[in-house]
Amino acid sequence: MAESVTVETQPENNKKHKLPNFLLSVRLKYVKLGYHYLISNAMFLLLIPLLGIASAHFSTLSIEDLVELWRQLQFNLVSVTLCSCLIVFLSTLYFMSRPRKVYLLDFSCYKPEEARMCTREIFMERSALAGSFTEQNLAFQQKILERSGLGQKTYLPEAVMRVPPNPCMAEARKEAETVMFSAIDELLGKTGVKAKDIGILVVNCSLFNPTPSLSAMIINHYKLRGNILSYNLGGMGCSAGLISIDLAKQLLQVHPNSYALVVSMENITLNWYFGNDRSMLVSNCLFRMGGAAILLSNKSRDRRRSKYQLIHTVRTHKGADDKCYNCVFQKEDESDKTRIGVSLSKDLMAVAGEALKTNITTLGPLVLPMSEQLLFFATLVARKVFKAKIKPYIPDFKLAFEHFCIHAGGRAVLDELEKNLELSDWHMEPSRMTLYRFGNTSSSSLWYELAYSEAKGRMRKGDRTWQIAFGSGFKCNSAVWQALKTINPAKEKSPWIDEIDDFPVHVPKIESVRSS
Repeated sequence: MAESVTVETQPENNKKHKLPNFLLSVRLKYVKLGYHYLISNAMFLLLIPLLGIASAHFSTLSIEDLVELWRQLQFNLVSVTLCSCLIVFLSTLYFMSRPRKVYLLDFSCYKPEEARMCTREIFMERSALAGSFTEQNLAFQQKILERSGLGQKTYLPEAVMRVPPNPCMAEARKEAETVMFSAIDELLGKTGVKAKDIGILVVNCSLFNPTPSLSAMIINHYKLRGNILSYNLGGMGCSAGLISIDLAKQLLQVHPNSYALVVSMENITLNWYFGNDRSMLVSNCLFRMGGAAILLSNKSRDRRRSKYQLIHTVRTHKGADDKCYNCVFQKEDESDKTRIGVSLSKDLMAVAGEALKTNITTLGPLVLPMSEQLLFFATLVARKVFKAKIKPYIPDFKLAFEHFCIHAGGRAVLDELEKNLELSDWHMEPSRMTLYRFGNTSSSSLWYELAYSEAKGRMRKGDRTWQIAFGSGFKCNSAVWQALKTINPAKEKSPWIDEIDDFPVHVPKIESVRSS
């Protein structure tokens, strides 16, 4: 007879006798790891007995049996020839119709000169000297800045840092040229590819769309060939960088033996806000100067010298109104005091959550191991068919990816993704340190994050990286890369390489601005 177990209730404040949480126990951890190993290797485990049976059967064959088999094949020469031709035809059709592999030769991120560096104190000083902000909104910006997660070494363009500021078309073009040309020069130097060899150019900048276009500026500056396929994407927000990668990937499928140059950036000069609408002041506090250039190839001979192979791209677009920003601010009254806190808006989180869920639903079956897919499917059937009141199962994407690059749009965005995807501090480190060191550089932030992982010596051959970008619209886009070689940070030139030993750093929830 089984023994009965009686558990006496204890006072809530008596934590000495509190029962352990079995869900967090070590035993359950190893049970789950064993389950994943069993399911992931189920095919091999099933093949072992089949191979044993086949081996035992073939061991009984004699030389006379093999001679008789050869005679049978000779008598059926027509059938053998037809089968061989069919196999050759199907193999040729498969290799001709399969998608071309896309390789990332290298990428570069623009690092401004030290004269463009803007501390929190300089930011507040320049904002006050501008003379266009009310005292209340200056205090508002200071509170946002103190909670933003940005450090003391982010960058702003010269036109914004001047006293008085000089935001004009000439200065905006100057900023664009500096960012784009510096990143492209470094990239061409890294890869050794000549500008004339580039057949596809994709440039994305959300808010600055001059005439002639940014892509035309690059073509004229580098004297690119006349038949180049040129695309200039605007108004697509912070997720446009991965939209550009997806577009370049589609173009490389139909243009063999081509190089594609992708340039992602945002322009600050003409988009600095001097009004007093608080929702518009958010961008002043978060967005900073930056950009990246990426070189893709579909040439099979480039595989040996490429860093990564593009495995998947997923694009998701969910409708949202114009009031959905990366961050909004709630006002709460507490005993005649007004406290302004930074948080994601409920509307934004609902739309972003739906976009991310759709993105995960599409990407999950492509990357997750079968063990996770079975758990997700079983939970879905239990909830939808049997109406079981259980929480939706969130797949463990750490089993599919070694590295995560999440758009550094703001601290609240990173906090929510860390919580919902159950990521560790190690996984979130590239995103948080990018936000701290460079701020929100819009569509290029993902590449600063990837450069961080490389500079830390984390990237090993075969490692998979998931880039997740959020942007206005509302968009959630993904790209999956697989490392083709182990990256040696000592041989890399990146924006982190001179200071990577100083990271990671602790980023407090609130970091006060020192008064002058």
